[in-house]
Amino acid sequence: MDFINTEPMQEMFVFETVQLIEELEQIILYSEKKNGLESSINDIFRIMHTLKGSSAMMSFSNISILAHSVEDIFYFLREKKPKTVDYLQLTDLMLKVIDFVGSEVGKIRNKEGADGDPSSISQTLADFLSQLKEGCPNTGEAGTGAVDKKHMGQAGEGHYSYKATITFEEDCQMENLRAFSVIHALQQVAGDIRHIPEDISDTENCNREIRESGLTVLFNCPLPEGEVRQLLEETMFLKELTLEYRSADAPGKGRAEAGVTGANEAGGANIPEAEEACKGQNCEDNTYSHDKMSNLSKQNFISVNIQKMNKLMDVVGELVISEAMVTQNPELKGLELEGFKKAARHLKKITGELQDIVMSMRMVPLSMTFQKMNRIVRDMSRKLEKEINFEIIGEETEVDKNIIEHISDPLIHLIRNAIDHGIEPAEERELKGKEATGKITLEAKHSGGDVWIILKDDGKGLDRDKIIQKATEGRLIQRPVSEMTDREIYSIILLPGFSTKEEVTEFSGRGVGMDVVLKDMDKVDGSVLIDSKPGSGTTISMKIPLTLAIMDGMTVSVGSATYTIPIASIRESLNITEDDVIKDPENNEMIMLRGLCHPIIRLHKLFNVVPGTDRLEEGILILVESENEGICIFVDKLIGEQQVVVKALPQYLKKVQGISGCTLLGDGSISLIIDIASLINNKR
Repeated sequence: MDFINTEPMQEMFVFETVQLIEELEQIILYSEKKNGLESSINDIFRIMHTLKGSSAMMSFSNISILAHSVEDIFYFLREKKPKTVDYLQLTDLMLKVIDFVGSEVGKIRNKEGADGDPSSISQTLADFLSQLKEGCPNTGEAGTGAVDKKHMGQAGEGHYSYKATITFEEDCQMENLRAFSVIHALQQVAGDIRHIPEDISDTENCNREIRESGLTVLFNCPLPEGEVRQLLEETMFLKELTLEYRSADAPGKGRAEAGVTGANEAGGANIPEAEEACKGQNCEDNTYSHDKMSNLSKQNFISVNIQKMNKLMDVVGELVISEAMVTQNPELKGLELEGFKKAARHLKKITGELQDIVMSMRMVPLSMTFQKMNRIVRDMSRKLEKEINFEIIGEETEVDKNIIEHISDPLIHLIRNAIDHGIEPAEERELKGKEATGKITLEAKHSGGDVWIILKDDGKGLDRDKIIQKATEGRLIQRPVSEMTDREIYSIILLPGFSTKEEVTEFSGRGVGMDVVLKDMDKVDGSVLIDSKPGSGTTISMKIPLTLAIMDGMTVSVGSATYTIPIASIRESLNITEDDVIKDPENNEMIMLRGLCHPIIRLHKLFNVVPGTDRLEEGILILVESENEGICIFVDKLIGEQQVVVKALPQYLKKVQGISGCTLLGDGSISLIIDIASLINNKR
């Protein structure tokens, strides 16, 4: 294979293998919950067959050997259908295989040698297959569909000749690699293989020929048409497949004529399966369309390096700033430029559409991250001997790609601690009148410009008094407990070094590693809320912004300074008088709006700037909300609404109260972005 440039091939191998093992893990975990792996044998066999071929092509023999061992088992299960199978043991074996392949792919991605030894797992798989065969006498040897080579090229009963024409999806890239994969798969079951183009080399001419005319393969194979078709339909990025069956005795005849005649001469025993399936149906052609694939099949996707997407997002952000600098240029004030204003509106529309498209390209559903948690729940519940019902809600919710990378670790820590420290053993639950099976719910939902990820368990809940005791011993409480709310006390478990677990175990208790949750949320400007009811369970809510890149903001002025308030947080703006203001004994200002009392924050006092006015009648009050709680912000005036590009603050400014970032305005000045959640939390 010296003629192939292995760098792009390895990247594609890693990408496709990761997809395959993630799909495989989901199938296995879902099947185990339902009725065992019996209903998913064909799907698992298909994945392992594909993995075996691609890893062998890339010379990763350890992965190929392991995939072949698994394929042997599922071929036996598919063909012999044994009545007694230990599917629980098989599930454990399959998860070990997935872990091994995932580890090896990680090495390949990091440019390391895929040198893992699969011999112990392969031996365990071989022993499992031997046990299956012992339980099914007179089954003979089960293979993976390979054909006895001495029959290759011989015409006779049960022998078919085929012509297959395959076209790949547009922009799938490396068509020669796809073609080689098809030939490699056919070599396992067929002989006398010829293909056009003859030279599948890593050249643009070869790729162009396959792209324009497809790959044509002529081969001899004793398998019936249905099995040959199923094999070829497993090809990655397949767009269209045309398969012609031709009798060896009538090589020049077309499929319909030669196929039926050949079958009749053999006594009618070898009518192709596809022809049987077409009886009574509209089968005018024998063309396979990609649109007919099941939901497990591939779609028209193209993979893009995330660094390129980040660069594109940065460029669009600069475009938004440039558009604002042009349309809001101070030199244009007072000029009547109707033509310019019309062109500027059109530019703003195009810029907005471009931004929406780029943002949608970066948005990915939480489903893959959420589904990975099934494995965590399964493994821990078995090791701790606890029955857990794990429910996922809202997995289709989408967030920015950069944010989703910071969600997985916090979820793992939260779920591990919920199972280990939250859910009681079955006996203890039954004594409390609960169901023996514990329940954990993972939910995602949108709320304004934020995404809420909520993890609930119906365990024993958090012990408020014990948390206070441990926090006091560790000197983690900075103010009197009497002034702290339950939510603030429960949040102590997120501090580094805090734990209520008396002994350290493999999983430990809430607090050990829980500070990771807070650190990861800080990286994406998120927050964590903890609510608990003793004996009933705990709810941990993580609020994260939908995106960190661009948002709609309301620019306001306070004296000579300008600030930006996220539009998603604003509920209304209003003018008031001093008579509308209520003052508490500590002289804090508040106002009643529709039966609710909201504190008033004067931005000029908070940030120590000289205001244009300090009279409430002359300024404007803005009601903002976060987490269903509201405050009123007093500013001089509203400047206007515009899309702003969020820029991170320097590290030494990260702890500034009430500021989440900054942005560049159209006139080139800098506006600080108000952190509404921070202001509300400090007013509680």
